[in-house]
Amino acid sequence: MVSDADLIVRERSDLKSPVEAVKAEDEGGCGVVGLAATVPVRGYHILCPVEQMHNRGNGKGGGVAAVGLVPEQMGVPGDVLKDRYLLQIAYLDETVRPQVEAEFVEPHFDVHTADAVESLDNHESIGLEVKPPLVWRYFVRVKPEVLRGFTKEKGLQGLDARQAEDEFVFQNTYRLNTKYYASLGEKRAFVLSHGRNMFVFKIVGFAEQCARYYKLEDVRAHVWIGHQRYPTKGRVWHPGGAHPFIGLDEALVHNGDFANYASVVEYLKQRNIHPLFLTDTEVSVLLFDLLKRVYGYPLEYVIEAMAPTTERDFTMLPPEKQNVYRMIQAVHIHGSPDGPWFFIIGRNDRDEGGYQLIGITDTSMLRPQVFALQEGEASIGLIASEKQAIDATLASLAAEDPRFLPVADRYWNARGGSHTDGGAFVFSVHEYGDGVYLRCTNKFGEPLTSRPAPSAGPSVARDVDVDSLTEKIAGKVAAGDPAGAFETLVAEVPAIEPEDLHEIINDLRARAPAAGPKGVKALIEMTTLLLDRTYPLGGKRRALLRAILQEELFEFLRSLRGFGAGLTPVGWEDRVRLTRPRSPEDLLIVDARGFPPEGDEGLHKFVVDAYHEGWKRVLAFDLTGQRFLGCGLGADSQGFRLDIYGSPGDYLASGLDGAEVNVHANGQDQMAQIMKAGKLVVHGDLGQTFMYAAKGGEVYVRGNVAGRPLINAVGKPRVVINGTALDYLAESFMAGDPLKGGGFVVLNGIRVRDDGTIEEQETPYPGGNLFSLASGGAIYMRDPRRLVGADQLNGGMFDEVREEDWELIRPYLEENERLFGIKVRELLTVEGARRPAHTVYRKVKAVALKVLAHTGL
Repeated sequence: MVSDADLIVRERSDLKSPVEAVKAEDEGGCGVVGLAATVPVRGYHILCPVEQMHNRGNGKGGGVAAVGLVPEQMGVPGDVLKDRYLLQIAYLDETVRPQVEAEFVEPHFDVHTADAVESLDNHESIGLEVKPPLVWRYFVRVKPEVLRGFTKEKGLQGLDARQAEDEFVFQNTYRLNTKYYASLGEKRAFVLSHGRNMFVFKIVGFAEQCARYYKLEDVRAHVWIGHQRYPTKGRVWHPGGAHPFIGLDEALVHNGDFANYASVVEYLKQRNIHPLFLTDTEVSVLLFDLLKRVYGYPLEYVIEAMAPTTERDFTMLPPEKQNVYRMIQAVHIHGSPDGPWFFIIGRNDRDEGGYQLIGITDTSMLRPQVFALQEGEASIGLIASEKQAIDATLASLAAEDPRFLPVADRYWNARGGSHTDGGAFVFSVHEYGDGVYLRCTNKFGEPLTSRPAPSAGPSVARDVDVDSLTEKIAGKVAAGDPAGAFETLVAEVPAIEPEDLHEIINDLRARAPAAGPKGVKALIEMTTLLLDRTYPLGGKRRALLRAILQEELFEFLRSLRGFGAGLTPVGWEDRVRLTRPRSPEDLLIVDARGFPPEGDEGLHKFVVDAYHEGWKRVLAFDLTGQRFLGCGLGADSQGFRLDIYGSPGDYLASGLDGAEVNVHANGQDQMAQIMKAGKLVVHGDLGQTFMYAAKGGEVYVRGNVAGRPLINAVGKPRVVINGTALDYLAESFMAGDPLKGGGFVVLNGIRVRDDGTIEEQETPYPGGNLFSLASGGAIYMRDPRRLVGADQLNGGMFDEVREEDWELIRPYLEENERLFGIKVRELLTVEGARRPAHTVYRKVKAVALKVLAHTGL
């Protein structure tokens, strides 16, 4: 029996490619971002994140796509937007339009509306060197007689009429692109997009220039994706090679570079699919379209075919799922992308009647990615290369629409190929009754939520005299007692409303300066504790409280201009008037607004200048992706302390040699690389490749770290991670004997709940590559239930935790308690009973090289 999919594939045999499928360009570290919201949001809000990832592009390609548009803005009725294909053609040669329309539009389609897309008159006014193409938009359906002829000629009469129409549109685009783009030395025209209720724009330039040139700032959509391209070879002089690329009803952007491009192309070629634009991103979306639309696979199976589950994660799957996945891999493994990659897909899910944003991670986690979810009156899911890009999006939205908060309820990194969630997540926007709802699911269709766990407790029904409470806290602030003020307020947080907290902090802001420097510093420290610590909330959203606290703290810090008394506020406008401190105890307060993310005028350079001017204490606040903070201080920078608030960029504290850096937020990727000495404290999670090739220093992380922390680290780094690491922790660790001054990692494998209590994560370490190929150092892992197996060590071995081991790590756990409030006695408590350290912690040490040689590892 011949399936519908077989018929479609077979009847594509006349779609020949005029070009040899060899990649024209490799990709570097591109920047990708996407959002899906229950309300249509302006394209302006995709500008902020792509601009902050400007360094991930080089002006050779940028683009955006939108799904779930507003009919009035598109100039068509709702049913037309929903049912008709939105065909967008880019005319690189504007004179060719009549010819293209006469050959590929008018004979085949019933055209409801055709218009030129509005654009700027002068592309150079926004810094573009290459003029973007003229774009025409057509709302079309295939003419009935044309569709009947197509299905008869191709033998597709058994297909559903809409399936056949989809295939006609797909093949018509292929033929147009073949004739007017791929077969010509001079590119003249190509199809940008042809799906329903979605469009794509891309140019030679940056993504934000693309949105501005085509005047997309006020265009609203439920789903947006954006891409900054960074090709590392080849001459890109036309927009066809930029992202997004299209299947039918989906657009895909990609950060990475396939190692098996030729293999994937051959797989597609066997199914009569030929790439024309010669990038691995193009073949990725062609593969997705084949698996989903043509083969009709469920989304889970599509993801499995593209990112197959392997090794230990495969063995951890249920037997029935293993059987299905084994068959998928047997058929599709040579078409599965290999190498570093991360996909974001915007999709019109016509089968379910919704709009989707999908993020898929490669199984080796070789490209950075962050997911986020905010659930409230308006809900939104976000995916990006960097967390700071997500925060930029939320801040932009919150400034315009009070239904959004400037911080997410939940952030997380994906572990590619994970047996627990698949390393892929889907945000789906659906209409139900009179409402629109956002649902987040993992690869297996299991829902995720940001709502507090039941342990956070219900709202406490008791009255609080806010005025009396404010008086008590104000007294402690005036006395210079931030810890007492914090404890007094925290005790009442479950019973007060968010607006009460706003009122209390606002009142304290007005009072604290009257108490002099002591009161000002106490209020800063109290608010910092409220941001950093976890405590019972009474069922309130932590993101809402964090948004209030950040807003109040930042406004208070801005209000201190002219205060004097050892506090010196400075910002972008008056940075050139930086002077030396009068005392080593003076505090320099830097407003980060206006400082560029990097470069000679960057905030990192200003901090270095302040250090060389003699400042020992610097507080930088309201960061919006500024990179390299704490870098460049030079050797032996002991005695310098930098506190950071907001959303910092990557490479923070890299090369640190003596100074102390405190991050009162989540960190980014590449933090503390080649760190030699000093101290880094992170009151949140960390991204990829943390402490790469570090040589020393103390680091404390309240939450989780993503993939590949401490790879190739040597010397004596001492690290406490309270959460977990996704995988490849301390690979090729070369840190000597920890009992003789070498390095180690304490991995607690816990999470702190919203009520301030700790709980064990599902496993202390989820990956299958712990301490791989290490030759020195150790990992002390909290694993009282012995959940981590020897099969996860990949070259390490378990050893007993002896008294000298406990005496080594205990001072670091005590400092961890001081910093985060995570008590040592709670870490040693299992099922309500205090346990000896050697029964709670396990030691992982390096296997002797001769043992590895014997085993062949």
